[in-house]
Amino acid sequence: MSRFVDRVVIHVAAGDGGNGVASVHREKFKPLGGPDGGNGGKGGDVVLIVDSQVHTLLDFHFRPHAAAGNGKGGAGGNRDGANGADLELRVPDGTVVLTPDGEVVADLVGEGTRLIAAQGGRGGLGNAALASKARKAPGFALLGEPGEKHDLVLELKSVADVGLLGFPSAGKSSLISVLSAAKPKIADYPFTTLVPNLGVITAGETVFTMADVPGLIPGASEGKGLGLDFLRHIERCAVLVHVVDCATYEANRDPLSDIDALEEELAKYTPSLADDLAERPRVVVLNKIDIPEARDLADIVKPDIEARGLPVFEVSTASREGLRELTFALGRIVEEYRASRPKQEATRVVLRPTAVDDSGFTVVEDPQTPGGFIVRGERPERWIRQTDFSNDEAVGYLADRLARLGVEDVLVKMGALPGAQVTVGDLVFDWEPSTPAGIAAVAMTGRGTDARLEPHNRVGAAERLAAKKARRLPGVYDEDLEEEE
Repeated sequence: MSRFVDRVVIHVAAGDGGNGVASVHREKFKPLGGPDGGNGGKGGDVVLIVDSQVHTLLDFHFRPHAAAGNGKGGAGGNRDGANGADLELRVPDGTVVLTPDGEVVADLVGEGTRLIAAQGGRGGLGNAALASKARKAPGFALLGEPGEKHDLVLELKSVADVGLLGFPSAGKSSLISVLSAAKPKIADYPFTTLVPNLGVITAGETVFTMADVPGLIPGASEGKGLGLDFLRHIERCAVLVHVVDCATYEANRDPLSDIDALEEELAKYTPSLADDLAERPRVVVLNKIDIPEARDLADIVKPDIEARGLPVFEVSTASREGLRELTFALGRIVEEYRASRPKQEATRVVLRPTAVDDSGFTVVEDPQTPGGFIVRGERPERWIRQTDFSNDEAVGYLADRLARLGVEDVLVKMGALPGAQVTVGDLVFDWEPSTPAGIAAVAMTGRGTDARLEPHNRVGAAERLAAKKARRLPGVYDEDLEEEE
């Protein structure tokens, strides 16, 4: 079984933020010392980091689920909760992150490159942070936000300067084994190489890497053989090398037809990130010239290949003939390619200030509910997630925030009537207009309550007292009612 994995699907879950706490400071002779509830801690992030010591995605194949730590809840005495621990996942250089739909999220190239794959949730504010002139001792706190959850596809595209292409048993593994310290599997049967092999080669002062891609056959771009799985490994190469077996015994094959067949597959393959592969430099290596018949064939086809404008090198991995010339020629091509590439600039921090006329939310009519409306926006939806709907004061605070943001004004302008169904995020409620501009005129009631949410058909104190007396004196209450009638 191969231990090389170059494509996996992972499920990442960031940590949830800790809840804030509603607490009031109490000590001897100071029974109501003011709010002292601490904030909840932030949830941990899931971070992908490029590590040069990691060469495969095998670990994610066996452990596809990754979750960061949750933030801790706040506590009384102004004690904030601890932040959740970040989860760092080490990936190979050249890893591409995509959505399940195939959209590229990031191309991770270079040691230490980081990507926050899932953002941890914010911690909720405690009542100490929510205190104001209107609410001097809030009886509620904000909930922590849930962390992000994503399904991501990781694809490994080898970061190599030279890519070796050729039919099975063309001698690619033998070539990389004699040019570098790589020790790939070599045998006398097709498809010996099942995974890409990387080797580091030195040519004078130039050091470059070479990738031995598993053998390609006609139809590889359509999934035949092993080609579709490994064509992605040549996308980043500076030069592509056609390794041609001049000693093949197949009657229907010759060096020119082999090159044409592989070029046709490259033309059909459309990489998602790289430039057009047709523009990459090509080099042709006529291999196995230590065999007399192969040397004769190489001498015959060399002029025809050179007529196409392709450099040709006759080599033998057995006798090492022609390898030095090939190595230095590849080194020169790689240096020219590197010099032609734009220099990498330091990452710039781009600030995009909010537009003056950006209210931060939009209100549209609900297409499924006549007279209903949908409110969209980062802040309103976040406020919904932070609200504890079992606490009336917290619900009233949410109403205040939405009113100050201008949601109520927009609803009125759009013709919303009292009782209209309004959807914000996952919450659906019947809208009741309140006093404008932040509810400053609403009197604060008991902790955890809000007068606006109390029912208007409550039984009064006098009625409750009369009912109490009636329970103590059976029949008296009914006689008094009859006399009054």
